Amino acid sequence: MERILNIFMRCILGTIAMYFLNSVLEKAGISLGVGINGFTVLTSGILGLPGLLALYGIGLYKFL
Repeated sequence: MERILNIFMRCILGTIAMYFLNSVLEKAGISLGVGINGFTVLTSGILGLPGLLALYGIGLYKFL
């Protein structure tokens, strides 16, 4: 039960982090295209911060 709660909390925090990172990057004129959907939420929830960084790394790769 504790593990499921941990993943759920990371999903919520990862979604909030994606929202704010997308807002900050868009104000800077950079659109990486990391959307908030089930796949990205689960990736950040299961993998945590490394998963979030991987999503933005993939977005940066596609941006360039």
